[in-house]
Amino acid sequence: MAIRILVADDHALLRKGIRLLTSTESDMQLVAEASTGREAVQEFRTHRPDVTLMDLQMPDMSGVEAIIAIRGEFPNARVIVLTTYAGDAQVLRALNAGARGYLLKGKINTELLETSARSTRGRSEFPPRWRVSWPNMPERRG
Repeated sequence: MAIRILVADDHALLRKGIRLLTSTESDMQLVAEASTGREAVQEFRTHRPDVTLMDLQMPDMSGVEAIIAIRGEFPNARVIVLTTYAGDAQVLRALNAGARGYLLKGKINTELLETSARSTRGRSEFPPRWRVSWPNMPERRG
């Protein structure tokens, strides 16, 4: 089963890069994209992805606010924060809001590919940074 991903980032180039990465991987599927926090909430409602990659700095609604909105409606939502800096204080706010981990934007290429490689070998685990509180791939909805 492919990991269904929503990416929410206001930078079109980053979204395009993730789209290209996932298009080459048979065990990943980008199901939606959003450029604002409000769009992220709406796209989550529509697609209910397995994982949401969420930027923290977006127009109209911050990533933290979007995480709170999504997790308020869907408590089991798995959100991974996209950040530029490992020591970003906002990452802690996002984790407190319900994000399950963070991913450095500069490592998206290798971390997404690592996830794909693990799944291809029959293991549906995320890389350690993605596995803050859920060691295995999420259960699938019927």
